[in-house]
Amino acid sequence: MRPVSIFFQQRQNGFKRFVSSNLFDVPQILLSCRKYVCSQHGSGLSCRNLLLCAWKPMGSAHRSNWSAALENPFENKASQHVFMSTYASHIKRPKKKKEGPMRKKVQAETQRIPAFENIVERDDYFRFLTKSKEWLAKEPEQVLHLDEAGKMYRELGFARGRKVTRYVERHSALFELYRHTDGKMWIGFTSLMEKLLEEEKTIMEETEKARMDTVRKLIMMSADKRIAMSKFHHCRHIFGLPDDFRDRVKEYPQFFRIVEEQGRRILELAQWDPSLAVTALEASYIGNEEKVKKAFVFPVKYAKRLPTGKDGVQILNACNTLPLVSPYSDNSNLNLQSLEGRKYRVGLIHEFLSLTLEKKASIHHLVEFKDDFKLGKDTYHTLKEQSRTFYLAGTEMNWTVFLKDAYRGEELIEKDPLVVFKEKLFIYGYMKHGDPKLKELLRTERLSQDEKQEKGIDKEEVGE
Repeated sequence: MRPVSIFFQQRQNGFKRFVSSNLFDVPQILLSCRKYVCSQHGSGLSCRNLLLCAWKPMGSAHRSNWSAALENPFENKASQHVFMSTYASHIKRPKKKKEGPMRKKVQAETQRIPAFENIVERDDYFRFLTKSKEWLAKEPEQVLHLDEAGKMYRELGFARGRKVTRYVERHSALFELYRHTDGKMWIGFTSLMEKLLEEEKTIMEETEKARMDTVRKLIMMSADKRIAMSKFHHCRHIFGLPDDFRDRVKEYPQFFRIVEEQGRRILELAQWDPSLAVTALEASYIGNEEKVKKAFVFPVKYAKRLPTGKDGVQILNACNTLPLVSPYSDNSNLNLQSLEGRKYRVGLIHEFLSLTLEKKASIHHLVEFKDDFKLGKDTYHTLKEQSRTFYLAGTEMNWTVFLKDAYRGEELIEKDPLVVFKEKLFIYGYMKHGDPKLKELLRTERLSQDEKQEKGIDKEEVGE
């Protein structure tokens, strides 16, 4: 078959270029063909001959279709079918764009666990609530000018280009807008939020000693037994550390030493405590030995002709996997690319997640400590390989890793007091000011507090 582009190259290059650039607009090509013939008046060309000469091998049925198309090119469907079927092999179809790492999910759709994916979406929904609560709490009068708040989308945790009032109205039970005597609008806390902040402060003071033990364990896992204080400050939320942690740590000289280096404050371990050098896996080994043995798998490569059944493969893998390497052991001379090095990294990440409040951490938290814990670029693939223990949720560029055994559905099995407070805060975050459910919830909570106080008084009387 003689291509149309070759035929028109012999006649007129201009018309050839038009056909090549408008292959998908068949009626327009046919109409332009008629116009081209009219412009060549007296040259002996006819519109019908111009098209039929390009498709001489066609049968009479095809020729009649093209001839009819010349009379009304916008309604004849048969002519379009002939043209497109003739040039189907010459058309370059646009390729589908691949999803980038910003939007591509870590897990395939068939392998996703909705419970963990929902937790990530929930945290995104309440980003404004958590970040704005922290920012406003540090302000002298716990208020912020509305015009300034609209520019602080990073600090307050709302999408760029959106109005901050939209997010304030979303959590109207906790935030409010009011007009000051100067006539300007301000953002502040409701009376309910102020009570919740006092409750959070009380929990922080009660759990301060446990938080310092968490910091000690993290330093004990580090390669040089020292970590910059700024890293603890950036990741304070996942460990439950107070905002003034850098000041409070001075009250524990028996645990830490503060060293100034190049304008940075480094937190060093003052004394090694063997009682803290016990991992969560080792602690659970006594109660559930089989569960710990199956936590990680480092498969053995073997020839297919090797006569091993299912039980034999499990025994081989267990011999390769056990014993694990403790993250508290001295691994300064360990080759991180070896089998022992992979065991060390996996055990370290497991212990790191066990020390967090919600048994999860984002990629940004792990990157913060990558030099201290010797985490390489293959950490992402290492976590995906150990799917029995870890689950990666979110996108490839912004993922969160979970400890699967710490959850039952979307609920943590063991909840820290701060986790209970956070869930309570989110419940109020779903409600709006004046909601009847909000009033009922506050009344129920008030009654439960009165009952606790009465029980406390009764215990004191019995003691006396």
